[in-house]
Amino acid sequence: MVQPAQFGDRRTSVDDIFDFLYEEISDLRLRPGDKISEADIAARFGVSRQPVRDAFSRLANIDLLLIRPQRATEVKRFSMREIEKSRFVRASVEMEVLRRAAKLCDAENAAQLDAALERQQAVLEAGDFDAFGALDYEFHRTLCEIAQVDFAFDVITAEKSKVDRLCVLGLAKESRMPELVEDHRAIAEAVKAHDAERAVAAGILHLSRLDETIERISSNNANYFEPEGR
Repeated sequence: MVQPAQFGDRRTSVDDIFDFLYEEISDLRLRPGDKISEADIAARFGVSRQPVRDAFSRLANIDLLLIRPQRATEVKRFSMREIEKSRFVRASVEMEVLRRAAKLCDAENAAQLDAALERQQAVLEAGDFDAFGALDYEFHRTLCEIAQVDFAFDVITAEKSKVDRLCVLGLAKESRMPELVEDHRAIAEAVKAHDAERAVAAGILHLSRLDETIERISSNNANYFEPEGR
C-alpha cells in the first residue's frame, strides 16, 4: 500500500517514481538485494536522473534502498536488528493506543469498528489479499482516531512499512488472512467493551503473528537478510 508521497494534491515526477518503486519493493516484484539503475528508471519515466536520485533518496530514508557511491543502488536487505527495533517501537505505541481507545470508545466508534470488520470479512471471503493490506492500515488508523491520538498512526505506519515486505512473503506462502481478521475482531470487541488489558493482550498476540514468518523466511531465504553484525 503506497503511503502519500507528500501533502497536498500537487504531484511531481519524483512522487510518481517514488510511488512506483515503493509498490515494486513492497510487493516484492523487486526483491531484497536486487540492483536498480538510475538510467533505467529515468528512461522508463522519460525524465532526467535528478528526480530519480531524489526518489531514491526518499526510499533510502525509509530503509527500502541502499545507496552506495560509485556502486549500484540495491533494494535493501532485511536487518534483524532493524526489524526488532521497528517491532519494539510499534508495539510500545500501539499498546498505548489500545489502552486509550478502550477508555474512549463510544457507540459511534463501535459502529466504525464493526464496519471495518465487515469490509475485512468481505475481502477475506473474496480472497482479495491486496485489498486486505489497505484495510489493515485502515483498521489501525481507526483505532488511533478512537484513541484521539491520530498522530500515533504516523509512527505505526513508518514502523509497519519496514516489515510489510515480510508480511507479503508470509502471505505468499500461506494465507494468514483468516487469523488476522480474527485478531482484529478480538481487538475490536475488547475496545468496545472498554477492557483495556484484554485489548492489549489481543494486540500483542496480533503483532506476534509475524514471529514464525520471520524465522521461516530468515532460514529459507538467508540472502534476503544482511549478515549478522553488519
